[in-house]
Amino acid sequence: FFLVACTCKFDKVTDFAGGTNFVVLAVLTFVLAGTYHWRQILVTVCVVAWGLRLSGYLLYRIIKIGEDDRFDDKRADPLKFAGFWILQAVWVFTVSLPVIFVNAPGSAVYLSKNNYTPMDIIGGILFVIGLLSETISDQQKFSFRNDPANRGKWCQVGLWKISRHPNYFGEITLWIGVFIISTSICKDVEWAGVLSLIFTASILLFLSGIPLLEQKSDERHKMKEEYIDFKKKTSPLIPYQLLCTVLYHQL
Repeated sequence: FFLVACTCKFDKVTDFAGGTNFVVLAVLTFVLAGTYHWRQILVTVCVVAWGLRLSGYLLYRIIKIGEDDRFDDKRADPLKFAGFWILQAVWVFTVSLPVIFVNAPGSAVYLSKNNYTPMDIIGGILFVIGLLSETISDQQKFSFRNDPANRGKWCQVGLWKISRHPNYFGEITLWIGVFIISTSICKDVEWAGVLSLIFTASILLFLSGIPLLEQKSDERHKMKEEYIDFKKKTSPLIPYQLLCTVLYHQL
């Protein structure tokens, strides 16, 4: 994928490759372990469903919009472009740690018990909530942007009325769910799976996620009183308007 993207200066496979790499890693660790426990199946199916959905959506979106402006300063420089792909590989591996630990052959001792734990239930529920939040909010924003009548406006439809970034809320929540499921087999090094949550939250909350999008949105709409009021009243992440509005104003 990198050779195609770098040689042809082709954006359309970059994000698609990121999502599919999660799928490949999950399936590969599952098959190589050869234990096929129900918890391994559950975690693998969850990641495959999320990865295929996200990859398909990102591929369709980039085909529709053409080029990704994130790579405007990288396409002509193979080293910068390679740096992005290396970071993507680190992202995939780190975030996938709970899946790797659950699917690892060494986990067979803990997986031999057929009983589920409360963590399996809680984690499964959080994953479903996160996946639905991300899927619905992505579709709502994509439909909003494709409507010519909304040109020059910021998205505040559906989940975007109660959160400025409900897709990121979904992303973080579903990986919290996967990690919580993995705690059922955590003993020693397996607790390093918490790095998945730290890495995901750090990227989305402090680095390339919310800060960049908020900066772009502020540059476009900072002179609009309605936009300023929207930011004051709307949670930056958690789509629960009443509680988050109070907390947001307190902070």
